[in-house]
Amino acid sequence: MRSLHHPRTEEIALEDVLHALSDPVRLKIVEAIADREERNCSSVEATVSKSTLSHHFKVLREAGVTHTRANGTQRLISLRRDDLEGRFPGLLDSILAAARSVSRVMPRV
Repeated sequence: MRSLHHPRTEEIALEDVLHALSDPVRLKIVEAIADREERNCSSVEATVSKSTLSHHFKVLREAGVTHTRANGTQRLISLRRDDLEGRFPGLLDSILAAARSVSRVMPRV
């Protein structure tokens, strides 16, 4: 199995993180895994196809927002909270708080 690319902490760029979190599907993924240490990728619910969901996981991973590890045939995803907090203090928590407040006010489509 090939190894997955994860940028080193010092390589995480603000513009990459913001781009990754600008997509509603990716933001929902981050919201879904925010309160857990790890989550099986296949357990993340989304309104897109599996191949599109895989693409979104890749964008988040390559931006440095998430970490993905293989466990047999499963892929487990987690947020890189400590790395993001070290690079951009308060950013992830601010984005998640804003996303959650918008989710409470806006009806789901």
